[in-house]
Amino acid sequence: MSLAIEDSTAPALSVRHVCKRFGDLQALDGVSFVLKPQEWIGLLGPNGAGKTTLMSSIAGLLQPDEGEFELFGQRVSPWASSRARALLGIVPQEIALYSLLSARENLEVFGRLNGLTGADLQQRVQWALGWTDLASRADEQIAAFSGGMKRRLNIACAVLHEPRVVLLDEPTVGVDPQGRRRIWDMLDELRNNGASLIHSSHQLQEIESTCDRVMILDRGSLVASGRVDELADTLAAGLRTVTILFNRAPEALDLGERFTFQGRIGEGSVRDAGRELPELLGRISSAGLEVVSLEVSTPDLEAVFSGLTGAELRE
Repeated sequence: MSLAIEDSTAPALSVRHVCKRFGDLQALDGVSFVLKPQEWIGLLGPNGAGKTTLMSSIAGLLQPDEGEFELFGQRVSPWASSRARALLGIVPQEIALYSLLSARENLEVFGRLNGLTGADLQQRVQWALGWTDLASRADEQIAAFSGGMKRRLNIACAVLHEPRVVLLDEPTVGVDPQGRRRIWDMLDELRNNGASLIHSSHQLQEIESTCDRVMILDRGSLVASGRVDELADTLAAGLRTVTILFNRAPEALDLGERFTFQGRIGEGSVRDAGRELPELLGRISSAGLEVVSLEVSTPDLEAVFSGLTGAELRE
């Protein structure tokens, strides 16, 4: 059951000036952003940054004090039943399954809750069992399933009705590396089939390698949004880190004020690697030194996050 979209050219999700206060705590402070069709956004922030409040507000589980949401151009009211809500799939961090039921029975229950019946329901259940690689365990009680199997089934129950926007809260928490890889493959397939994804996660490396864009929340405000390389370039003011391993410790080598040395290792920064590196290598050669290895790097997502929020991402 794939619902028709009134305006296929509209953003998948528009969030406009959303504010939410709990007593003296400003949990969300004017958050606005747009999720494009088939875009995959990673939502990051320290504990207490407002991630859960934002996700709950989009899902309609929490009423913001100000702001509005649109799904494909359709205004969504958090407390009113809306056809637009059927375009949304919600995957909670906590496993939301019936442990005494089988995988197939769980899928059937959640499918019916999302409006699926008859042949449509059975077709989607069969699809989900194959998609999650659980077809051989379809009729077993899920109480004996591993954490990764439950996570995969949890996601499938949320997307049986083919939502066009999927919210995921820590979809791989507690799952081993092989299980996480399987879940990311599932999510990539969802996106390739037309869904737009937004999820919060503490898995920085996976977000960096899979998401189209990263949004960073801090103290209820959206402090940065963009591709990791764009954010890194802004944070580093265009500089690139250069790490050089010499054949011996340099004694009187001058590579400029941006370089420091410790033992056989020199570290500094350049703004234009193509122009500056040949000059640096010339100085090194003139000093009678050899370069064992040289690495040029930009800040990774962890460095971007710490630089923008002053905090490490904590579980």
